[in-house]
Amino acid sequence: MPSARTLSPPMIAERIPNRWVQLAIGMVMMISISSPQYVWALLTKPFMARLGVTLAEVQVVFSIVVGLQCFLAPLTGFLVERFGAKRLLTIGALLVGSSWITGAQAQTLWSLYLTYGLLAGLGTGIVYIGVIGLMVKWFPDRRGVATGIAAAGYGMGALLTTFPVANSLAAVGLERTLTTFGIVFGVVGLVCAWLLRPPPPGFKVDEGIAATVPGRADAPPSKMLTEPIFWLMFAMMTMMATSGLMVVSQMGAFAKDFGITEATVFGMAALPLALTLDRLTNGLTRPFFGWISDHIGRENTMLIAFAIEGVAMTVWYLYHDNAVLFVLLSGVVFFGWGEIFSLFPSTLTDTFGAKHASTNYGFLYAGAGLGAILGGPLAALLYQSTGTWGSVFGLAIAANFTTAFLAIAVLKPLRRRYMSCRPTVDTKYPRA
Repeated sequence: MPSARTLSPPMIAERIPNRWVQLAIGMVMMISISSPQYVWALLTKPFMARLGVTLAEVQVVFSIVVGLQCFLAPLTGFLVERFGAKRLLTIGALLVGSSWITGAQAQTLWSLYLTYGLLAGLGTGIVYIGVIGLMVKWFPDRRGVATGIAAAGYGMGALLTTFPVANSLAAVGLERTLTTFGIVFGVVGLVCAWLLRPPPPGFKVDEGIAATVPGRADAPPSKMLTEPIFWLMFAMMTMMATSGLMVVSQMGAFAKDFGITEATVFGMAALPLALTLDRLTNGLTRPFFGWISDHIGRENTMLIAFAIEGVAMTVWYLYHDNAVLFVLLSGVVFFGWGEIFSLFPSTLTDTFGAKHASTNYGFLYAGAGLGAILGGPLAALLYQSTGTWGSVFGLAIAANFTTAFLAIAVLKPLRRRYMSCRPTVDTKYPRA
């Protein structure tokens, strides 16, 4: 019997990593980069006190983080595909960890912008796009649920760090807290980056019951950007991000006007309870609606999810003085909104293929950045000009129902026609 050394290469099967383990590692890496954005609110007052600056000046840091993460997404996606996911994810993890470590030493506002703001924005953008790009390749048959689980790590990850960071700030102060947690985030991210890898060439899903699904020719960004279907998805992504953030960004302000800030629900302050519930539902919705979309179709799921948000916002405003409904419906609104981060990347990759998934999604993800910029200021301007939150809610509700209509009446037939004209290669994927 021949020894292992004498076996020819074709006789030795390449060991392919378990894709579910890859998904779990990707989710952990997303958790490791979530705190720079979602825990930032805990750091504003300590930085204001240290630097002697106003809230508006220190909040520029948050804008830098979100802006760089979203608007440099096409570039970071290209770099991930050009130089390899492992190398770029390693760099991203180092940038995120060092953003907190160097931010701890910031003594001026500009040094804070160039450390925490710049490094965290670049690092989170690289890791977010890189992990999503890997997951859509590992799960061609379950892109919705896979991207949803990965994105949930980012949306919910700060639940694990919010209280520890808050306690550490109270116990040891800003500098030691940022340094300690920066090291933790960096180390966790580096370990995950070392373990994550793309599927090998010719990767086939061979678990479960196989079904023939037509694989589409991969479109590079230069081709994708010429297609009307991409710009429709970009417009829908921007509308959903804007409408959600119009309300989300102003929760504290309109809760005060509605008389909710002093109310209690189930023995707890209503506004903090609502914010906690929102963070939870914002994470849970991503894998949930991703899983639904894998079974009933992307556009059908968009119709349901966006309509749920529209209805919830309507009832939320009509009964805004009811503290219990305020808390519960805020959770429903987030449940109908957060799934854009699983539905849109999976729909985009279904349409334009997985080869250039990271770069392609980077261009679409810029729509979320545009929505983040438009949402807060637009809501503030509307309220300032009309003197009522009804105009803000009205525009957000209209955007939700409009996007739901576009998903089923325009995107679905347009995508069907586009894909029917693309060359296909039959590939074996499991049905469920």
